[in-house]
Amino acid sequence: MPILHAILLGLVQGLTEFLPVSSSGHLALVQWLFRWDHFGGDNALENAFDVALHLGTLVGAVAYLRADVVRYGRAGLRWLVDRGPLAGDGRTAALLVTTAVPTGLLGLGVLSTTTDLGDRTWLVAVCLLAFGVVLWLVDRRPGDRGIADLNFGEAVLLGIAQGLAFQPGVSRSGAILSVARGLHLEREEAARLAFLMSLPVIAGAGLVSAFDLSVPTSWWVPFAAGTLAAAVSGWWAVHFVLRLVVRVGFGGIAAYRVVAGLTVLALLATPIR
Repeated sequence: MPILHAILLGLVQGLTEFLPVSSSGHLALVQWLFRWDHFGGDNALENAFDVALHLGTLVGAVAYLRADVVRYGRAGLRWLVDRGPLAGDGRTAALLVTTAVPTGLLGLGVLSTTTDLGDRTWLVAVCLLAFGVVLWLVDRRPGDRGIADLNFGEAVLLGIAQGLAFQPGVSRSGAILSVARGLHLEREEAARLAFLMSLPVIAGAGLVSAFDLSVPTSWWVPFAAGTLAAAVSGWWAVHFVLRLVVRVGFGGIAAYRVVAGLTVLALLATPIR
């Protein structure tokens, strides 16, 4: 794989992992659009590269959200040791852990019972379009709640939404944002929740996949370049959403999803691609 292609895929992964537009869908679409076939049908190598890019985005997100990670991590550990009342940051930490449980269980179930749907480009396009409309509709609702206002039943619901977003084109962060905004969370709180919920999931998926990874020596440089690009663009994506998008709303991103989905469907209907 050319270094430039690895960097481009890393940038796409990092930007789209935390913007609610589907990273797996965009990675599939970029390679489909440019007719890239760097892996030659080697699913193990392609999976290894995908894991490397996801770990890059994890590093970028943790670097940006390190204050929150330390804050809730310490509060959760303190509660485990003291066993005092579950309140404040300790309760929020417990809520975040609760969201990870259904996500993990659903993820394991999906891996063991379904086949890869990523090569169905039309389905990626339809998911981009449909869930773009959903995001636009729920973002019009008022938001007056924070993460700490959630109850544990709502945390389970959010975890289920994240776990069901396995199909490329749906977007894990988009699914969480849609449910969170539907539960009347304020935009910045919903976005921060989506990012924090994604961290243990990305880390866990990378850990599970790491046992089967085998990277040829000739691929080390592309892997490193793609991972670094994903880390930098992932950091920027979190910053962009928290500093700008939450103030103006997710309407622009929803519109982009719809336009992207319609464009891909139009290309599929023509001999251009």
